[in-house]
Amino acid sequence: MLRSALGLWRTRIGVVIVVLVAGIAIVGPFVAPHGATEFVGTPNTSDVDGILFGTDALGQDVWARFLLGGRIILVLAVVSTVIGLSIGAVIGLIAAYDRGRLDNLLMRTMDIVFAFPNLLLALVAITTLGRRYWVIVLIVSLTAVPRVARIVRGAALGVVERDFISASEALGESRAHILGVELLPNVAGPLLVEANLRLTYSIALIGALGFLGFGVGLNQADWAQMINENRAALTSQPWGTILPIFAIGALTVGVGLIADGLGRSVAGIDRKRPE
Repeated sequence: MLRSALGLWRTRIGVVIVVLVAGIAIVGPFVAPHGATEFVGTPNTSDVDGILFGTDALGQDVWARFLLGGRIILVLAVVSTVIGLSIGAVIGLIAAYDRGRLDNLLMRTMDIVFAFPNLLLALVAITTLGRRYWVIVLIVSLTAVPRVARIVRGAALGVVERDFISASEALGESRAHILGVELLPNVAGPLLVEANLRLTYSIALIGALGFLGFGVGLNQADWAQMINENRAALTSQPWGTILPIFAIGALTVGVGLIADGLGRSVAGIDRKRPE
């Protein structure tokens, strides 16, 4: 499946974009010319000696804060996606295998969680518990669980009826073995596609929280928060806004292209056909 997906031009472009943006986020803190809160010149100035993209609203180096600001959103999005994907997959597999009262209970619970607007739920949680890394990860993970559970359950329902599941039960295999060894590999395709989609939504939600001022902290080097801090000077000093917007947009588009390529591969669309 992965080899087939990489044969699609959209997947290859998505991988290149994600690798470039992730490379900036990972390597950036090691090559940043200044600290995140170091003042280097007059605020909102694009022409400062030795400063590549000028200063932001507080007189800090825009390029340095850009290099330092990608790691937070990338790490939080990846960790949130992994946790949400893991919990959702377990719930979906259990529900599909049970097909009874437990199935109904789990899915109705997922419907309740799904009914809450993601951004509103995140704002309430952060306002109540504070702007902490674990709060953001927890709430973003929670928003991913119902969607993943639905996808995995739908994909697994057709698998649990197959003969090899009945054979495993007849051999006395444990439920954990059946779910992890027999069921999970057979829903890996849809789950991988959903992982990329959830990562896209995690990036968007974490970015929205940062833009609204509910990120990890005031004056932190964070791409989304940079947009909020510098948008007032967009016409006079646009770099403080343009650079993080471009990075977040590119990362989202890249992940989306990968998800689309994986989706086409799972659906069996021939990569040689015209797109």
